[in-house]
Amino acid sequence: METAYALAAIAVGYLLGSLSFAVIISRLMGLHDPRTYGSGNPGATNVLRSGNKAAAILTLVFDALKGYVPVVLVLLFGEPYGLGAGTAALVGVAAFIGHLWPVFFRFQGGKGVATAAGVLLGINPWLGLATLLTWLVIAAFFRYASLASITAAVFAPFYQMLIWGAGPVAGAILLMSLLLVWRHSANIQKLIAGTESRIGQKAAPPAPAASHRPPRQRR
Repeated sequence: METAYALAAIAVGYLLGSLSFAVIISRLMGLHDPRTYGSGNPGATNVLRSGNKAAAILTLVFDALKGYVPVVLVLLFGEPYGLGAGTAALVGVAAFIGHLWPVFFRFQGGKGVATAAGVLLGINPWLGLATLLTWLVIAAFFRYASLASITAAVFAPFYQMLIWGAGPVAGAILLMSLLLVWRHSANIQKLIAGTESRIGQKAAPPAPAASHRPPRQRR
């Protein structure tokens, strides 16, 4: 039964992660689909490029919550069902994977930065805060969200292993970090080429569809 409970919790975590709040909030607020402008990434940073800060903040908060809430629920209520910290970490990874490949949005998701941050805060608030501080420092100095995210992802598993030790939790964090860096491969190429967008840089709205009517003939 413990295995069944664990699998059910992981499935719920994935389904929660599959809620793409960048798309949902943009639709509710009458904005363009974030997958059609800027980097095309359905995440808070790209929603910010729409010029609507409220939408970006809401996206950031809800994307983080969908990683934080399932982890904390397992930690708080999972013990009677044989679910411990290792299962909570796996549920967090499932939510993160749901954001990357959401079943409700044709498996076209974002990079998972906010969701990963929520997972880390749920697993260990001090680990989450240390990782967020790393992100903030790099973002403040260089003004690149992608560079800050990659750096924080690299440091997160090292923080866990050096301060709190190895184990299943460290393995789950390492897996998320590797996936997050991999999802930023295009950003890494842009950073090297010097063409990466900076934080707050507004993206041009998607161009209207071109008319397919034949040109009017001269008389």
